[in-house]
Amino acid sequence: MRLILIRHAIALPHGSPGVSEDERPLTPRGQKRFRLAAAGLARVVKRPEAVLTSPLLRARQTAEIAARAWGKLAPIDVAALATGDLEGLALALKDHSPEARVALVGHEPHMSALLAHLIGAGGGAPLAFRKGGAALVELPGGLEQGGTLLWYLPPRILVQLAP
Repeated sequence: MRLILIRHAIALPHGSPGVSEDERPLTPRGQKRFRLAAAGLARVVKRPEAVLTSPLLRARQTAEIAARAWGKLAPIDVAALATGDLEGLALALKDHSPEARVALVGHEPHMSALLAHLIGAGGGAPLAFRKGGAALVELPGGLEQGGTLLWYLPPRILVQLAP
């Protein structure tokens, strides 16, 4: 299995008046930048079988932009991506074939913790994702056995890769 890990794009800041934490949307700048980053992402990794996303608005919007860049995908909400629950994520992934490519859209610090776990880097590894950044991990033996980091790209590089 190959997992494409994506951190949500630039959203309204924490504590924005009148906006709950779960409902913070992407900013117009965040949407624009991630549309370009998603175009670059679609050039460096083939279309995944599925796009799984945290149900929080900013991640959902990011997942929708990525899904459009790859074409003909509908993001699927997975609560475990909002909380960093590895067991819940494993359950969500168990229905996908070992050869599948699956995109996961979530939040910090959960995405960097997931990446560190997958590549055996431990909890203290400095793998923080920039907003709109992505990584690709190959898991030959599944989620439990870990895998190899194939690439780890900040959004500015993904934007440069856009056609």
